Amino acid sequence: MHSQCVGYSLPVPNVQALATSLNKSSLVPEKYVRPEAKVEPVASIDDIELPVIYLAKLIDPEFSNEEASKLHLACQEWGFFQLVSHGVPEELMEELKVDIAEFFRKPLEEKMAYKQDNDGTIQGYGQAFVLSEEQKLDWSDMLYIMTRPVALRNMKYWPTSPSTFRDNIDRFSLELTKLASCLCNYIAKNLGVAPEVFAQLFNDHPQAIRCNYYPPCLEPDKVVGHSPHSDATGFTFVLHVNDVQGLQIRKDGEWITVSALPNAFVVNLGDITEILSNGIYKSVEHRVMINTENARISLAAFHSPDNSIMLRPLPEVIGDGKPNYGSISYREFMKAYFDKQLEGKSVVDMLKL
Repeated sequence: MHSQCVGYSLPVPNVQALATSLNKSSLVPEKYVRPEAKVEPVASIDDIELPVIYLAKLIDPEFSNEEASKLHLACQEWGFFQLVSHGVPEELMEELKVDIAEFFRKPLEEKMAYKQDNDGTIQGYGQAFVLSEEQKLDWSDMLYIMTRPVALRNMKYWPTSPSTFRDNIDRFSLELTKLASCLCNYIAKNLGVAPEVFAQLFNDHPQAIRCNYYPPCLEPDKVVGHSPHSDATGFTFVLHVNDVQGLQIRKDGEWITVSALPNAFVVNLGDITEILSNGIYKSVEHRVMINTENARISLAAFHSPDNSIMLRPLPEVIGDGKPNYGSISYREFMKAYFDKQLEGKSVVDMLKL
């Protein structure tokens, strides 16, 4: 049984319009000023490259074991990796990038035709995780849609312009479902779990896509594009729609800026995988920082477990050891996640035994 993503977000001003209205003499509004962004150390290494996993090697019997070992290490030590030679048609990816960039270029009133209705889901154009009038806001706008299973789609939130948007998202979401299924198999095997156990947990591959627009800001060190958080998913695929970087991950107490390879997916493990793996794999905190001159545009595709599951470490992974996390229904986990307004890894930490 699947249900739509639980969540609610208060309507807030459009950041793209706000950014356009600010000139050199205007200050960033107080609601967006984030002094903590400057306090935490950022690694001096510029644009470190994440581990790179070749899907073509993973599925090739000759190289599979070696590449699966690399995948295991990336999941253990980083919780993030880049996936290349993944087989998603480059032409489709390029067309979709054009569609997304074009959608965000449209006049505000056209985009607002797809605005969130606060109908108990966060689908639509707007913002997520805004739960109070007092909280600080992220320097970004988003379009969030449920894509799989197909029965959960609410087409009123799917832009009809550009005219190719719906078809390209549909094709892309199917390609990612195949990719997610394949990745699930190798992650399961690496954890010593039968792939069908994972397949059952991720039944129907619930998938949501979030298109992000991070406007430039003349005072980029005052704002945060996306607050530090880990994802409440099995795993997430991120596609850079343009070449503006800004994604940072927390590693060894520092923020590291990620440099994405062309047409690679930046894949990160979510909280669900951390719990299922009993902490062998970690979900990693990440955030998005802002550029002075250029907007950053990205797409994140979230792959979640079946809504009806009880979330707990898998017995095959625990073996003779002890569980490091308590159990919770996935539905309750998601409720807690939304209630916490993206506070780092607070929900996973709450489950630690």
